[in-house]
Amino acid sequence: MQQTNDVIIAGGGLAGLTAAIHLARAGLKVTLFEKHAYPQHKVCGEYISNEVLPYLRELDADPSVLQPSQLHKFQFSSQRGTLISATLPLGGFGLSRYALDQFLMHKAVSHGCTIVQDSVVSIVDNDDQMAIKTASSGNFYAKYVMGAYGKRSGIDQHLDRDFIKHKSPWLAVKAHYTGSYDPELVALHHFKGGYCGVSTVENGLINICYLTDYKTFKRYRNIEDFQEQVLFKNPHLKDIFRDCHMVFDAPLSIGQISFEKKEAVTNHVLMVGDAAGLIHPLCGNGMSMAILGAKLASSLLIKQFESKHHHSRAMMEQTYAREWTSHFKQRLSMGRSLSDLLQNDFLSSFLTASVARFPFILPHLIRRTHGH
Repeated sequence: MQQTNDVIIAGGGLAGLTAAIHLARAGLKVTLFEKHAYPQHKVCGEYISNEVLPYLRELDADPSVLQPSQLHKFQFSSQRGTLISATLPLGGFGLSRYALDQFLMHKAVSHGCTIVQDSVVSIVDNDDQMAIKTASSGNFYAKYVMGAYGKRSGIDQHLDRDFIKHKSPWLAVKAHYTGSYDPELVALHHFKGGYCGVSTVENGLINICYLTDYKTFKRYRNIEDFQEQVLFKNPHLKDIFRDCHMVFDAPLSIGQISFEKKEAVTNHVLMVGDAAGLIHPLCGNGMSMAILGAKLASSLLIKQFESKHHHSRAMMEQTYAREWTSHFKQRLSMGRSLSDLLQNDFLSSFLTASVARFPFILPHLIRRTHGH
């Protein structure tokens, strides 16, 4: 039996759930597939720029009910511990993915979205209709499909996306902690081979999430040994870890994180969130980009359905790819450039010294990776 939808969304993270709310509120028949049950902790910096608040409020999904931390201060430290402080131009808030994804999931369901716990195996264009094969729920059909399945997936291999053919050297580790930490501060601490973000989320918990290259990490026996021998070379990270107590049984980790360029549309699938492009964590704005990418795609799809004279699918896809590039290309390029600079010891020291001498540079750099 064919199960036909207006839109099918593959992946139920921030981008997928936000799109589901937006589309379902507009009266479209939406089915979202997510392989994991809600709620679940995810490897994520859990800092969100305030640029997304007007949009979330439009969707009746104001995250303030979850009592997030309010983040207004920013600090950056070099490998050797040189510390630079600034005020976040827009400000932001801290929320765990455990709480936020659960909240958005209930909002999507309340507006009529069907959520199925299953994996999408393949997506095929079938005579101007998209055919979706799942691991255990059968086949589904829709006019349009969104890919919101995160950083990398078996679907990327099925769609023969170029970036999936290359190994990535990046590994990320995250855990929640209790301890004494400024609740308004989001900090980024540099260490050899990577960066560590520290900020609070709801209930006063401290989220510590770091990115490292696998070449450096594999020299050590385990996460604890790596942290002791590498992260603790930065005195600020040493103090933070030794003053905090981990509340997880063990840290979460994820490998093969690729920052290579991706396409916003692949085989007629509209990519959103990390599936469309991943900004370096040192820019701290991936969650906002996921939410705003969902807005771009959802708005175009709603216009497509509401138009009396439907534009061609190709025209809509070209518009989405162009708008996605317009909104996010500069942010991604800035993230890659900063990462390249900080990976070079000499350039990293020069950049840190320059920003310390001319502190007005730091808010400018932050604005280049954030919206309005």
